[in-house]
Amino acid sequence: MTKVTGNPHLIKKINKSLVLEMIRTQGPLSRADIAQRSGLNKGTVSSLVKELIEEELVYEIGQGESSGGRRPVLLLFNKKAGFSIGIDLGVHYILGVLTDLQGNVIAQKRVSFQNKGYQAVLVLIKETVLSLLEHMPKSRYGLVGIGMGVPGIVDKTGTVLFAPNLSWKDIPLKQEMEAVFHVPVVIDNEANAGAYGEKRLGAGQEFDHILYVSAGIGIGVGLVLNGELYRGTNGFAGESGHMTIDIDGPVCRCGNKGCWELYASEQAILEKAKQQNVVSETKEVSLETLLSLAKQNDQKAIQLFAEIGRYLAIGINNLLNTFNPQQIIIGNRLSMAKQWIKPAIQQALSSRTLPFQPTHLSFHFSKLSIDSTALGMALFVIEDFLKKGEKIQVFL
Repeated sequence: MTKVTGNPHLIKKINKSLVLEMIRTQGPLSRADIAQRSGLNKGTVSSLVKELIEEELVYEIGQGESSGGRRPVLLLFNKKAGFSIGIDLGVHYILGVLTDLQGNVIAQKRVSFQNKGYQAVLVLIKETVLSLLEHMPKSRYGLVGIGMGVPGIVDKTGTVLFAPNLSWKDIPLKQEMEAVFHVPVVIDNEANAGAYGEKRLGAGQEFDHILYVSAGIGIGVGLVLNGELYRGTNGFAGESGHMTIDIDGPVCRCGNKGCWELYASEQAILEKAKQQNVVSETKEVSLETLLSLAKQNDQKAIQLFAEIGRYLAIGINNLLNTFNPQQIIIGNRLSMAKQWIKPAIQQALSSRTLPFQPTHLSFHFSKLSIDSTALGMALFVIEDFLKKGEKIQVFL
């Protein structure tokens, strides 16, 4: 283990974060276990644990098995010391979750909308947060932060630079939310959050190189490389829904032509369903309607899902050749059509993928289903809170 030298306050903060993370992810542990696994001396560990107990982030749960001497006192992370809110902002919906500090869901709220204007949506976001707060138990730190995954490009200041499917540009979302709720707010791309949610709590827990495809109204991609979320130089990595797969294709909302999401997204299948009159005039043309028809063995609906699967495979194949991941995960709303999309993707990939590419490649659909992004954002907030090693203002 590399020893850190320099500012004593910084060293202490790093060591304290290390001890807390060990208890959170490996607990219950004794002080001796922590000293042995971390390389820190027992006195340092005891001092840091004492502070963590005083801060109510760690608590003692009793004695463990003796290895010859006095029975050790075991320590556990206090997941109820505070709570996090994660929000998935879709093109026509808001999904919010309230979680404890381990990411366990306490409450959930979903709202649908048609008016995509920023001010109208902002009102719904605030109402969603307030609704979730009604279910938040009392705790030492209260609400430690709010995380929001948005379908667009977000800069490091939390400004939504461009969300084409919402028609948003240069939206100071982080600033406006912090001004209302007075807690730290994290804004990120929804596919990044979905990838992280699956890596931490879902289908990606056993993998270090993951390609997560968020297939909703649009398409986004989250990349986990060497076990870490990859954001690129300015945080804009993963806008693969706007890679060109047809140079003479129709114009996309982003201004480009022939983008992948024009052929392989929820919006694409809905438009094709309308063109082909797959849904009767008495029913709404929605993904849920198409799923219902497919379950009733409607061949037109099944064929539409198969076609979307083939187009998904085209983009996935390009990304496989670029990143050579261990795992592909299909997430967001189209993951609900796994039964009909998966065979089409696999068949198309088998005929297009380079012969050596499928070696050691695992293909899964989201384990967290449509909750991946909201949970991923809640986890971002939790990790920021725990890394600070200091109190965060309590929301009352």
